[in-house]
Amino acid sequence: MTSYRQPGTILTDHTFLVPLDHGTPDGEQIEVYAREVVATDRADAGLPWLLFLQGGPGMAANRPVGRESWLDRALRDYRVLLLDQRGTGRSSPATSQTLARLDSAKAQAGYLANFRADSIVLDAELIRRELTDDEPWSVLGQSFGGFCTVTYLSFAPHGLREAFITGGLPGLTATADDQYRITYPQVARRTEAYYRHYPEDVDLVRRIATYLSEHAVSLPDGQPLTVEMFQSIGRMLGAGTGAHDMHYVLEGALTQDGELSDVFRYKVLALMSYSAGPLYAVLHEACFANGSATRWSAQRIRAEFASFDAAAALAGDAPVLFTGEMVYPWMLDGDPVLRPLRAAADLLADRDWPPLYDPARLAANEVPVAAAVYYDDMYVPRQLAIPTGEAITGLRPWITNEYEHDGLRVSNGQVLDRLIAMVRGTI
Repeated sequence: MTSYRQPGTILTDHTFLVPLDHGTPDGEQIEVYAREVVATDRADAGLPWLLFLQGGPGMAANRPVGRESWLDRALRDYRVLLLDQRGTGRSSPATSQTLARLDSAKAQAGYLANFRADSIVLDAELIRRELTDDEPWSVLGQSFGGFCTVTYLSFAPHGLREAFITGGLPGLTATADDQYRITYPQVARRTEAYYRHYPEDVDLVRRIATYLSEHAVSLPDGQPLTVEMFQSIGRMLGAGTGAHDMHYVLEGALTQDGELSDVFRYKVLALMSYSAGPLYAVLHEACFANGSATRWSAQRIRAEFASFDAAAALAGDAPVLFTGEMVYPWMLDGDPVLRPLRAAADLLADRDWPPLYDPARLAANEVPVAAAVYYDDMYVPRQLAIPTGEAITGLRPWITNEYEHDGLRVSNGQVLDRLIAMVRGTI
């Protein structure tokens, strides 16, 4: 183990060997990395552990500098473990480069099938037993990390002392189709709210979309910048500052001659490249596949909402709508880091996945749980989250419109502080 210091903290690197397939514990092994963080003045205090499960799927844990954001609040009471979920960050990577060693798309899909929440929870249990002498620990799940936490409560509640969930209560019985039938209208409303805030951008977006429909434009990495890709940058609208961020992305998108600027093309590349998290694209819909196949749900369900047809909007006078946290097959065709995984992704989309949650176990839950449900959450809709909160015995929900989906990160510890107080019964 390697330890080092940052302002106010001591960080220690941990690496663990876990089975690729927990159903075959003696088979292929992979590494899982985690970073321990403890306050400098509490390093010898015997603090309980708090496992942080990052949003995603397919994203590494945050890389802290000192006691920033929610971490400052957590370090008052806990020794925090920032887990790079399997396949991400410094854990054994799962990318087109590493998967090239497998000789077929079927083999790649079989490998990637081991990277959902159920496997992440089993990794966490092996790590917990090694670090805590088999004592239960606390868990904080943000977004997809909250999905993982509900899986944890379903299949390994004995490992949990308490649980905090922020923007991450999944639909217990909902399908991917159910998810998108709710989120497409929410994204439409969010786009409309953005246009009310920046009405001059309605025309600007139409001009950009018109240019893209009439010209072949590529991003700096070579993938085509189509109207559909342009619409997809709307995923940023779900953050607290999303409308403002979008306005600044579009600022200077067109040159004085009416062409797309290089600055804009690089901004879109930064937003749309999956180089930092290819698993996000390949397994995104799988995190909604609770005992079912998805069959490229976002693409199919989009056809039910004619208002997202940019060509029709441009042919009339309707505003061009952005889309949100949806992954489409064409994304894997265009992105160089995803293209080699397209055939495997198709197989995963047709896979009948096992259940991720156990409603009966959750109804008998004894682990104290508090969950922040963001009323206007564009990614994890309250229409699915609130019934799940009601179905988990002992869960205390905090339903709020004070924050958006990124409330944990931007609230300077206030969201986590409230959830801790709720679990402890002080509020």
